[in-house]
Parts: sequence; structure tokens; C-alpha cells
Amino acid sequence: MTPAPLPPVPLPAVPLPAVPLPAAAFPAAAVPDQPTCAADAGSWCAEFYKVTNSDFLARSADTIVSTTFNVALIVVLCVVARYMLHRAINRIVEGATNSRISRLVGRAPRLRGNGGGNGATTPRRAQRARTIGSVLRSISSVVILTVGAIMVLAEFGVALAPILASAGIVGVAVGFGAQNLVRDFLSGMFMLMEDQYGVGDIIDAGEASGVVEAVGLRITTLRDHQGTVWYVRNGEILRVGNKSQGYAVAVIDLPLAHAADIPSASALAERAATERVAEKDVTDSVLEPPEMLGVERVGPEGVTLRLTVKVKPGEQFAVQRALNAAIADAFEDAGVPRPSVFPGAEPRPSIP
Repeated sequence: MTPAPLPPVPLPAVPLPAVPLPAAAFPAAAVPDQPTCAADAGSWCAEFYKVTNSDFLARSADTIVSTTFNVALIVVLCVVARYMLHRAINRIVEGATNSRISRLVGRAPRLRGNGGGNGATTPRRAQRARTIGSVLRSISSVVILTVGAIMVLAEFGVALAPILASAGIVGVAVGFGAQNLVRDFLSGMFMLMEDQYGVGDIIDAGEASGVVEAVGLRITTLRDHQGTVWYVRNGEILRVGNKSQGYAVAVIDLPLAHAADIPSASALAERAATERVAEKDVTDSVLEPPEMLGVERVGPEGVTLRLTVKVKPGEQFAVQRALNAAIADAFEDAGVPRPSVFPGAEPRPSIP
């Protein structure tokens, strides 16, 4: 027979000593990780940790504060520098048209160089100054913005060498692709600075000629005598003939027959021109008395006399028309023989 099992005997509970476990045995999220700098009362680290309870922000508090201060200082300096430069440029532009020196130059015909013009130089100077001032303001803004952006990126520890190298490559590519635009821009800048022509001038720009209606950094707008508007790229203008700069000359060619008395006809034409320029509708445009130059051409159709008058810029055509009419009436009244075929005209076909 198998003996019956004995009942279990309960053992007394013996308490085990508490053994501290290392913090590494628990997950990181279960152990609060307070930075040591948070214990410094009054420090930026303690303030950031108190507000955000973030270890990362607390450890980076000094860097964040210093970087933010530097970036804010850079932005403020850029804004102030841009404001000061724009204000200086605006003062220069205003001084170019409204200063005492400009007003004195505008009153002095000899200094102004137009022989006593009617004040057309002032709008021209103002337009040129405003255009150059606009360009200078744009350039200053771009330069200040670029420098400020580079300084801000440097504060954040961004490597600038690759960025500058990439910008250089892009700039070279854009320069090659837009070389015509750059050439037009530079040509327009030099035209404005050298005052080659301005709004209201009558110029000959090669294939297009007429009155200048607008001068830009890229194109010049002309309107010819037929009313056609021409847009000429500044980079394509190789030479410019300005018919309105300083003064203009009204040239009157007088065709006479071979049988005409040249001295008498010359004296009569000069007297008629002198009387005509003294009249009210013409006298304000004339700078000097008419000058009879004498015989300009002798051809099979007759003799051509030439008379010239120095006038204000752009007034030569009106003076030419007035003098031609006055001298033609004087020749008609005096019976001065005129050629049957005028110089440069095609002879009329005979009628059978």
C-alpha cells in the first residue's frame, strides 16, 4: 500500500531588503530628465524649462536667445540702412531739380547750354534724375536684402559656401541667357547719365527718328513725323543724332534762276528774314539774327542761296516754314526770277 502524502507545512514570510535598481532599467519616458542648468535660478535655461518643460528648449535657451537677438539686430540694421539710403537718394533726386544751383543753371542760358531756351531743360533733368534715382533705390534694396539674408543664414549655422557657389553658377547662366537685356540696361544707364537725349528731343537713332516720348532703361520710345511710334532697344542704338541739344539751326535754301541778280536777291532775302523774325509769333524762338551764307549750289536748273537762323531746340521747323513763306512773298513782289525746275525736283512731263 502507498502511504498517504503529508500536508504542506507553511513557512514564515521573510522580508527581502529593497535593492535600488539603476535608472537605465526603466524606459526614458518614465524618468524625468531635468537639465542641470535648470537649477540656476534666473538663467534662460531655467526660464525656458519652467515655461515649456522641454529639456531640448531649455538646453538651447542661450543659443535661441542670442540667435534671436542677433537676427533681430540684423533685420533692424537692414531696415534702417535701406531707409537712410533711400532718403539720401530721394534728397539727391529732389536736389537735382529743385535746388538753388539747378534753378540758377535753369536761368542762365550760357550755363544751360541751350542759348536761352524756354525752360525745357528742367523737365528733362527731372525725368533723368527720377529714372536714375529709381534704379539706385532698387539696387540698394537688392544689395541690402542679399547681405542681410546671408548674415541671417550665418547666424543659424547654414553652410554658405554651397549656396554662394550655386548662386554664382545661376548668375553666370542667367547672364549668358539674358545678355541682350543686360546690354540694353547698361546702355540705358549710360545714356541717362551722359544726357545724350531726353524727352522732347528730336533725334536720329538710325533706322528710326523722331521726337523722344519716353526714355527707359531698356527701350526708347520715338514718334516720327507721320505719327508712328517706334520702340528702340537701347542696346541696338549705335549712334544718336540729337537735333535739339543746345540749339538748332533753321536752314532755308532759296532756288533762283540763272538770270537772277544774286547780290540783290541775297540782300532782299536777308531783309525779309530779319523783318519776319522780329514778329511776335517767331521772335521768341530765335536766338540770333538771320545770316545769309551766300550761294550754296549752282546747277543746271539754277542757283541756290542758303540762309540760316540759330533758334531754340525743336523750333527750327516752324521758323523754316515762316521764313520760306516770307521770302517767297518778297521774291514774288520784287519779281526775282525763280527756276522752272527746283533743285531735286523731277521735271514735269510736257503735254502734247
